[in-house]
Amino acid sequence: MDVKATAKTVRCTPRKARLVLDLIRGKSVEEALAMLQFMPNQAAGAVAKVVKSAAANATHNHQLDETKLYVKSCYADEGIVMKRWMPRAKGSASQILKRTSHITVVVSDEK
Repeated sequence: MDVKATAKTVRCTPRKARLVLDLIRGKSVEEALAMLQFMPNQAAGAVAKVVKSAAANATHNHQLDETKLYVKSCYADEGIVMKRWMPRAKGSASQILKRTSHITVVVSDEK
């Protein structure tokens, strides 16, 4: 059975989140959480929260065994983009885009 969890509007770019997600795809939940704990990336903390939430959804809502769960799929979609302005030379301004992500993790107990 597939169970998923989603974190929306995470203040991390989707490109950086995908780098972390590519490392945990296909791993068991325990192994993925151990890897995420020692990653220096900013997105690793947010991804760890989503993996824990998906595992909790599986055990609490569907009575699955947590030791048999693995990360079936995970992806980061683009969220809202906050637009800010920075003053530049000669009275002009340049736009700064602060990107956000929607991180989704799907865990399953069957290979």
